Amino acid sequence: MLNLCRTEDVAAGEILRVDPPNHVPLAVYNLDGKFFVTDDTCTHGEASLSEGEIDGEWIECPFHAGCFEIATGLPTVPPCAIPIRSYPVTIKIGAIFVEPAGD
Repeated sequence: MLNLCRTEDVAAGEILRVDPPNHVPLAVYNLDGKFFVTDDTCTHGEASLSEGEIDGEWIECPFHAGCFEIATGLPTVPPCAIPIRSYPVTIKIGAIFVEPAGD
């Protein structure tokens, strides 16, 4: 499991970019105390989603304003058409963990 950060590192309504060793960059989201993790790179324009804006349960890409559903990674607003990877989150003693992608 990858230990990404502490829950207190991500304020409510915010996103934190994490660069785990030997893994793609990840975005950690705090939606009203519920944490989600996706790949940080947009599948449309190679933008960092952690630099985007949270709109309800969606993340808006900072390049072309396309959106993804944070919980599932599914594209919701064009030009985004390819999902981003989302990861099941485990929280242990205030730390946020995910299983590394097994391509």
